[in-house]
Amino acid sequence: MSGASATSEKVPVRVYGGPTTVIEYGGLRFVTDPTFDPPGEYPMPLPGDHKLVKTEPSPVTAAELGPIDAVLLSHDEHDDNLDNSGRAFLPEAPVVFTTVTGAGRLGGNAQGLDFWQSAELKRPDGATVTVTGLPARHGPVGCEPVTGDVVGFLLTSADLPSVYVSGDNAALEHVKEIAERFAPVDTAILFLGGARMAFAFDGALLTLDSAQGAEAARLLGARRVVPAHFDSWAHFKEGRHEIETAFTEAGLADRLDFAR
Repeated sequence: MSGASATSEKVPVRVYGGPTTVIEYGGLRFVTDPTFDPPGEYPMPLPGDHKLVKTEPSPVTAAELGPIDAVLLSHDEHDDNLDNSGRAFLPEAPVVFTTVTGAGRLGGNAQGLDFWQSAELKRPDGATVTVTGLPARHGPVGCEPVTGDVVGFLLTSADLPSVYVSGDNAALEHVKEIAERFAPVDTAILFLGGARMAFAFDGALLTLDSAQGAEAARLLGARRVVPAHFDSWAHFKEGRHEIETAFTEAGLADRLDFAR
C-alpha cells in the first residue's frame, strides 16, 4: 500500500464506488453511505426538472458485503448517499449512525449523533470503539434548508489509529475545527469530487474539490487519505486524475490510497 504507514495497515478500508466504503476496525465492520443501485436517474425534490444521475454500476451488492456491525450514514436525504438498495440494506445493520434529523426520519435502528457527540460499540475482544459525530456542511454557508443536515464521523479506540470520514462536507473551516481537537488522524476518508450543480447556489461547491481535499489532509495531519464519492455520478466535476494532480502539487501524493 503505497504511502501508508505501518499503523494504517491495521485499518483495512475498501472503496466500493460513490460514497460506499467498508472499514474494518477493532474487529467490527462499518459501511459508509450504502449505495448499490444500477445506473439510473433520481428526481430531486426541488422546483424544476432536476435529477441526480448515476452513471456507473456499483461493484458490489449488499449481499456481497457480508455481515456489517454499523452503518455510518452522513445523511439520508440524497440518493447518491443512500439509494433504494442502500435504504433496504439499513435494517441489516445493528445500528445506523447518522444526523439527528435523519434518525428521526429513519427510525428503527438509526441513532442520531450531534456534532461532537459520541457513542460506543463493544468490540469482539471486549474493548470499545468510539464513534464521534463531526461537523460537516453540504454546500456554502446557509445551505442547510436546501441540502439538509450532514454529519462526519471519527472512529477511535485505545489501541488503534483514528479514522475520519468526512461525509459530504464542503467546509474547510469545519475541517480546521476537527483538526484542532483530533489531529493527527491516521486515515482520512475524504468525500471529494468537487460536486456542483449549476442551479444550486450559483454553482458553489457542494463537496470538497481536489485542492481542498489536499488542504484538508494537511490540516488533519492525515498519514493516509482514501478518496471516496468522486465517481459514478454525473454531478462530480473532478475525478481521480484531478485528485492525484492536486495532491502531487501539494507534496502529499504519497498519502493517497484509492483502496479499490
